[in-house]
Amino acid sequence: MSKIFFIADTHFGDEKIIKYENRPFGNAREMDEELIQRWNAVVAREDEVYVLGDFGADGYEEEVLAKLQGRKYLVKGNHDTKSNAEYRQWGFDEVYDHPVIIENFWILSHDALYVNTNMPYANLFGHVHNHPMVKDYSSQHYCVSVERLNYMPLDFEVIKEKIREVS
Repeated sequence: MSKIFFIADTHFGDEKIIKYENRPFGNAREMDEELIQRWNAVVAREDEVYVLGDFGADGYEEEVLAKLQGRKYLVKGNHDTKSNAEYRQWGFDEVYDHPVIIENFWILSHDALYVNTNMPYANLFGHVHNHPMVKDYSSQHYCVSVERLNYMPLDFEVIKEKIREVS
């Protein structure tokens, strides 16, 4: 049975992100190889992975995507500036310019969206990386930036369980 995973802010190929976010890698090549290895350690070919923005790999997206297991969907972030057609050509199954709602409850976005207890939604997002002002999760949100997920996609069932625990 296939699974659904989430991840954001991979920034493949971005040397600067290592310094900005204190990532534990010596250079972008080392980071990319480790991200690919960790992705493929948890994601199977038949699984689905939603990348909630800032995929990266400027100039070698197709090469990186070919190495990543699963069917991949991109909800574009502020660093995802190519056309949707290009991202599809390189290997994303679908690309979205705006937030997406799945299972009539989960809003998938790059930036955190405002949700409150009077709203029938929870928001999965990235963008904030490891910023200390944002909790990893609450009853209505979950941040899936790679720095919070040990640099690998997170199983949707784990997200659902964590949110149930705090609800």
